[in-house]
Amino acid sequence: MQVRRRWLRWPLALFGMVALLLMGPIGVLAFGNIDLDSPWQRTNRDSTGQAPDPAVVREAVVQVYGARTVRWRGAFGIHPWIAVKRANADSYTTFQKIGWRAYRGGDAIVSSDVSTPDTRWFGAEPQLLVEHRGAAAEAMIDRIEAAVARYPWGREYRLWPGPNSNTFVAYVAREVPELHLDLPPTAIGKDYLGATTLLAKAPSGTGWQVSLAGLAGLTVAREEGLELNLLGLGFGVDVNDARLRLPGLGLWPAAKQP
Repeated sequence: MQVRRRWLRWPLALFGMVALLLMGPIGVLAFGNIDLDSPWQRTNRDSTGQAPDPAVVREAVVQVYGARTVRWRGAFGIHPWIAVKRANADSYTTFQKIGWRAYRGGDAIVSSDVSTPDTRWFGAEPQLLVEHRGAAAEAMIDRIEAAVARYPWGREYRLWPGPNSNTFVAYVAREVPELHLDLPPTAIGKDYLGATTLLAKAPSGTGWQVSLAGLAGLTVAREEGLELNLLGLGFGVDVNDARLRLPGLGLWPAAKQP
């Protein structure tokens, strides 16, 4: 009987930990700005004014955005995309991974030429996660495009634990560490390294992470700090910026704009 009780402790402890981690997403659902009702066709896709006007800013620009996903999923995670503009270019090119394209048997990686890459994602306002300008940005763009072309799961998409849109952007960030991209814990799927890869650089390029197919792992890096991953839910502390990393809530207190 005592042996049986000892074995029960581990499942109960795991259940309690998961229940505690779910309090963040539940709180966002209850009190956050998540639109559960509007048809996606009628949601706001206006620019948020965070991207420099290419007609005015002629230097090269590299930006990464992340916005809450559609409906209840937005309480858990974000959808990210990369925007680049070469020097003297009149528009931006965005790169992102769209799940429905893979579900239909196509390549899920979408490249688009746009004038404003900072539009709302089906009503959700995007957060600017990182920005680079000038010669440093110009030097990154070829490397970003090459990393996008090398991405190994272009025709695969799994909402959880990956590979998904966050897996894609995290892959590019690892291939271009000068981005110094610190993806928040709400970027569920960023820790997916594949079925056989256990160790890789952190997305920011400033440390390392161990991950078991995105379901459990540990990241230790200067930018991310210390983050544990349990069933895709990330939690920890960002020592560099003195903030907590919380599932559902993201970086707390809220991340400052770069």
